[in-house]
Amino acid sequence: MTPNPDPALCAALAADLQAARFRSEALRAAWGVEADDATGRGLRVPALRGLGDRDDALATLGRLLVLGVAQPLAAVDAALPALGSAGLQDLGLASVDGEVVTPRAIIRPQSYLDTEGTGEWWLASDLDEIATGGGALAEDHVLGVGGASLTLAGLQLPVPAARVLDLGTGCGIQALRARRYADAVVATDLSERALRYARLNAILNQGEGIQTRHGSLFEPVAGETFDRIVSNPPFVITPRAKGVPDYEYRDGGLVGDALVEQVVRGVGQHLAPGGVAQMLGNWETRDGVDGLARLRSWVESSDIPLEAWVVEREQLDPIQYAELWIRDGGTVPGSPAHNALLTAWLDDFAARGVTGIGFGYVLLRRAVGEPRLARYERLSQPIPSEGGLGAHLALALDAHDRLAALDDHALAAATLRTAPDVTEARHHLPGVGDPQVIELRQGAGFGRAIGVDPGLAALVGACDGDLPVGTLVDAIASLLEVDAGALRAELLPRVRELVMDGFLTLD
Repeated sequence: MTPNPDPALCAALAADLQAARFRSEALRAAWGVEADDATGRGLRVPALRGLGDRDDALATLGRLLVLGVAQPLAAVDAALPALGSAGLQDLGLASVDGEVVTPRAIIRPQSYLDTEGTGEWWLASDLDEIATGGGALAEDHVLGVGGASLTLAGLQLPVPAARVLDLGTGCGIQALRARRYADAVVATDLSERALRYARLNAILNQGEGIQTRHGSLFEPVAGETFDRIVSNPPFVITPRAKGVPDYEYRDGGLVGDALVEQVVRGVGQHLAPGGVAQMLGNWETRDGVDGLARLRSWVESSDIPLEAWVVEREQLDPIQYAELWIRDGGTVPGSPAHNALLTAWLDDFAARGVTGIGFGYVLLRRAVGEPRLARYERLSQPIPSEGGLGAHLALALDAHDRLAALDDHALAAATLRTAPDVTEARHHLPGVGDPQVIELRQGAGFGRAIGVDPGLAALVGACDGDLPVGTLVDAIASLLEVDAGALRAELLPRVRELVMDGFLTLD
């Protein structure tokens, strides 16, 4: 069935869902915490057991719209008094056959937290593995909210923007998130089915100001610029071989990481000066050339000068990568179909000399003047605020720009404060008074842990917004009995890094 984003029907559905308390916390309480956790692993039996024989509206809608279990017509009509089962069918979200209503899509509550507060959306998408019980997906499958989409939503900068482009919107979660800070959002996708879901979800959640356009990559916005661009593109590297499914939600139809390359090279033309693009992606380490180095070359070859901050979160070898995405498509491990797909993937990687595939976050900014920010790093540690890194990134960009305007003399005259989430750990050998290792740890942001020497540790400990940096360095030099000028030259570059990373803040 095809979703039908009818405004009147969506309004009736929203009223019924609200009346039924169809929210994540209510569902979690209804079927139990452990059962709720199990649904995140693709299991619905514990949730069904938790609901037992309950026949109230929340239980009926939970079974039908979250767990994908057909329900009696009378129960659905009672749970949806404004819309009714006929209206749910007209929306393209269910089918009615006699006295039974069968789900053709899922609707799940999705909570969010940002600088504007908390809230929750209802997001419709195609039936997933919980509802279908596994099996291969249709190639035009529209994915619901997953780990990658939540990561990108959390990465979005929580600062005002006039116009935002959501490139490859899928079910529309990035557009909804962007709209909380933007005056208007344009959401594009190559899949008309995905755009129908995106329009339905926008209407269902009162997301006025979200416009959808059909087309590939930047074609629907030719000649236009935006203050921000967000994209969870179909970046999965898939063999272009016979018998390998081409899933619209994840496969861009190009060889290797060429789609990510196209987005990186082309995004600058659609950014207003100072505008920021944020995306997820995969990149190959190929023929001995590191993946981050290849990505850097794409940025530097852009016709529009770009600043870049790229964070690689993980790297998989070709076998691991192939297994991940074959399993994502629903193919049973060890089956003949699985073996054929694995062979196709490994042949494809071998043909290009691929030895590793990186995954991470890309932030690009259209430079005003000479590009100053060029940061490419690998971070494998757990991130304490991965769902809300956007605020940290916004502060880091602001800190970078403020630091760029300060020479060393001006920085020495500035006052700093140690961020409240910073702690210090000192490691001693038994019986030795002086520490062998001093480590500063960050409780927020990227959760960085960095080794520092006694001079820098003393400086960070003394930054309370009272005395200028230069005065503190001079005092520390006196205590350590070292040359003050040499210590300044050593510490000020490290201070810049600590401000950028959020360990220190500029007053």
